[in-house]
Amino acid sequence: MWPATKHFGTHFAARAEAIQGEASVGDHLQAVYHLWLVGHQLEHGHAPWLDPYTFRPESSPRVNFGGWPFGLPYWPLWAAFGPVAGWNVLLLLTYLAAGGFAYLWLRELGLPRGAALAGGLAFELAPYRVAQSAGHLRGMIAVLLPLALWAFERSRRGSRWWLALAGAAVASIPFSDQHLALGAVPFFLVYALCRTRDPWRLLGAAAGFALAVGAALLVGKFAISGSIASGGRSLREVSFYSADGLDFVTRHRRHGQESFVFVGWLTPLLAIAGLVVVVRARRVGLAVALAIGVLVPTLLALGTHFPLYATIWHHFSPLRYPRVPEREFPVACLAIAALVAFTAARFLRTTLLTALVLVALFLDLRLGVSAYRVARADQHNLAYAILREKGPGRLLELPVLHPSVNHGSLYLYYDMQAQRQRPLGYSTLAPKRAANLALQLEPLSCGEWRPGTTGRLGRLGITSIAFHSGLFSPGQGWFAWQGLNAHGWGELARGGGIVMFVRGMPPTPPTVKEPLPRKVVFCPEWVGRSPRYRHGAFWVRGAGQLVVRLESDGPDRTTITVGRERRTVRVVRPTTLRIPLARVGWNLVGVDVVRADRHVRLVSIRTTRG
Repeated sequence: MWPATKHFGTHFAARAEAIQGEASVGDHLQAVYHLWLVGHQLEHGHAPWLDPYTFRPESSPRVNFGGWPFGLPYWPLWAAFGPVAGWNVLLLLTYLAAGGFAYLWLRELGLPRGAALAGGLAFELAPYRVAQSAGHLRGMIAVLLPLALWAFERSRRGSRWWLALAGAAVASIPFSDQHLALGAVPFFLVYALCRTRDPWRLLGAAAGFALAVGAALLVGKFAISGSIASGGRSLREVSFYSADGLDFVTRHRRHGQESFVFVGWLTPLLAIAGLVVVVRARRVGLAVALAIGVLVPTLLALGTHFPLYATIWHHFSPLRYPRVPEREFPVACLAIAALVAFTAARFLRTTLLTALVLVALFLDLRLGVSAYRVARADQHNLAYAILREKGPGRLLELPVLHPSVNHGSLYLYYDMQAQRQRPLGYSTLAPKRAANLALQLEPLSCGEWRPGTTGRLGRLGITSIAFHSGLFSPGQGWFAWQGLNAHGWGELARGGGIVMFVRGMPPTPPTVKEPLPRKVVFCPEWVGRSPRYRHGAFWVRGAGQLVVRLESDGPDRTTITVGRERRTVRVVRPTTLRIPLARVGWNLVGVDVVRADRHVRLVSIRTTRG
């Protein structure tokens, strides 16, 4: 976890993006929030599986699937060490759990201690599992798979009650990671079929499989149904995250965190040798299970680079939901680790040789592979903490972010301090109503208060607005601040780069810089110079007339509004519009189109006088 261990109690060990004046943003903030909710709800005598704060009142309290099962051990860690050190300690414990459960499973397969240690180390330090622990819960959840396999093996030579532990472990995976479950749950059943013919143990394994399917159906009903992901993902999205052959042997992230599937250079060679060892030992069932465990997730990780992926995607509906095809890869990491252990058992006869292999594995899997950063925590932000002392009311953050934008995890994290209901949030499974509301409120991020905005905020019960200066695109924050002041919102408190606004406070100078005088500032709802939706806006500074040259991919009626002046034209060929500017200085310009898919473009924008 180095260099994060240098600041173990004050900074998160995570891969994150630094935000000026605020906590570093990354998926670890979302994970911490979901884990924290479990203990927070229990302390207040409420259902630990519910989230009472996010997407309110657009949604009823949502089920906090991400809090199971690690929210329970995080609760005492949070109470003892706080949210930051508690997270870091939990990470370390899951490293021990990953290696420990893999070791116990391999010992049950009859391997000597040194070989089982080698396999445990290979899974514990598997680069993909480590990378997915630096923010996602996937690296943690992956430890449940060797736990399930160990419990299953224990049932083969002991009490059948071990099957209950195996079933509980495998059934817990879909709650926190439905994508990993697509690989881990079928692998558990295949493994059981390859390892025993005992009808009672097969029945127990089938029961665990059924429990996991039931858990997945619960997630589908209460989280996926009616969400922005209910229609699944497109192959285009899958293609963006698909790994290729070089990603398996390259130590650095060639194109993003998700497609990083490095398996080492020595480790896969040892795994191939291990498969030969298992086959020659005539443990055919185990060889088949481990080969499937390596091959299937590896091929799926290639995504659209695997020729049959599109065919499987079209005919196997659960595969349409993950946009990242590598999500099942922890199964391959575990199977590779087991095969490495069999190689070690066959060829390592002395303690010295075993120690050398352990060192070689460590260097192979960790040398040059960096997963963690020192992520600023900002545990005690005055702007958010002051809300704990105020009366009831909901909270809105600016800039308004669509629920699928991962920077929204920063808002989840800070709400641990404010503990306020919020109409928005961050989740790839956000309700569609919340996503639509985000689109309606998005103009506030650029200082555009459309008709009815004040009334909508009142109906939502918004009494405070958090201004995150570090998240605004250049120029937009200055207009957002001016818009708040113009509509009666003033500064209550500030902490770092965050300013809390409430109604009735006097206006104050913005903490963000005014855009350059001759610069055009586009609001968030633009792609290049085309409006993403039917309405878009931008700010232009000048006087006299605004001259806009328009082009379009197809005929489209376009309306440009500046103050009370409005001009409408049907864009068929390149067209120029001239609109009087309402005032000297910055002017808000609204652009409305009938069909956004016609891609009306503002080729040039200028004013007749500066």
